[in-house]
Amino acid sequence: MVKGYDKVNSTPADIPPPHLHHSKLAATHRRKTALISLLILFSLLVVTTISVVIYKSTTSHKSKTKTNSTTAPPPPPPQSNSLNTSESTRLVCAVTQYPNSCVSSISSLKNLPPQLGPQLIFTLSLNISLSELKNVSSFPKTLISKSNEANTVSALRDCVSLFDDAVSQLNNSVALFDGSEKEALTEAKIADVNTWISGAMSDQETCLDGLEEMESSVLDEVKAKLQKSKECMSNSLAILANMHSLLDKFGQT
Repeated sequence: MVKGYDKVNSTPADIPPPHLHHSKLAATHRRKTALISLLILFSLLVVTTISVVIYKSTTSHKSKTKTNSTTAPPPPPPQSNSLNTSESTRLVCAVTQYPNSCVSSISSLKNLPPQLGPQLIFTLSLNISLSELKNVSSFPKTLISKSNEANTVSALRDCVSLFDDAVSQLNNSVALFDGSEKEALTEAKIADVNTWISGAMSDQETCLDGLEEMESSVLDEVKAKLQKSKECMSNSLAILANMHSLLDKFGQT
């Protein structure tokens, strides 16, 4: 029996001992952990920086917006002493259906004061309406003297009566105002004048309706003659209807 004296139980030279292998694994793990920690820290720093920039930008924008809203309030309504006659007239006439004729009729007046308020402009407009109505009130009589049509003459005679009533109603309206801006403009006055101007306009429309019903040959001629008077009364009525808002715009409430 041969005993195995020549067998040697040894560890190969290229295989490290177990404790060295575990030490290398531990070192590698520590390096990875450190690297990951650095990456996480760097990411947190980037996120924090971006957040701070966004916050400052938002705060700055809000601050500017607040500053702008504080330093740029809406403009105050125009004061009567800041507008000249032309500007005041245009502002008031803007509420009418015929602003051009409103401005031109008032601007053509002589000796206007340097400043006009809504109430005085209304008074001027009302007087212009009365003057225009008086100018056309005799027109039906002129046409009667020239017409041989019985139906036309009958309708024109109605127009004469209607125009007399219209002049009377506008006279009542003018009598309530002396042109003073300080005169009290009560609701009762506004209601009365509104009724009278509307009545005068209705008189003119009734005249035209009668001529149309009679198939009068002078219908278009009368309608054209009344156009300026119609526009003036319409303008006066519109200014009166918007008087309170106009006084607010002029700071006269």
